[in-house]
Amino acid sequence: MPRRTLILVAVLAAAVSWPVTAFAGASSEPILAGPWSLDQEGYGHVRPSSIFNGGDPTGLVRHIEWLTWGGPRAVGVGSGFYVAPNQITAEGSRHSVVIVLFKLGTCHGRRAYNAIQWYFPEYGEHFNPHRAGYKICTGA
Repeated sequence: MPRRTLILVAVLAAAVSWPVTAFAGASSEPILAGPWSLDQEGYGHVRPSSIFNGGDPTGLVRHIEWLTWGGPRAVGVGSGFYVAPNQITAEGSRHSVVIVLFKLGTCHGRRAYNAIQWYFPEYGEHFNPHRAGYKICTGA
């Protein structure tokens, strides 16, 4: 997918309006919540350039360029490892990815995005706020 198209898809994902939550006394930029485990990257930081869950390459996004940050959603584009249905991890390959951080709240007393999702528009994937996964502040 051409980079220009990917950025357009990411901007559209960011354009969906969510209510903004006010945080008394929390004027600093939000972090990506966490980390909750060893060998992770990006968690606990503002605007990380890479995010790694630890483990296999499907949990790694590199070269992230953040298009938005600080609002209800942070949206970026980067490079992720795509594994198609019915493929094993070894058959996957790197592709352009859109990453969305959402559920702005707090984590260990700091303003933080408490949910993360990345997807591959090239393969028909899209952002779904109901697929938030586990709580990235605690790993539960």
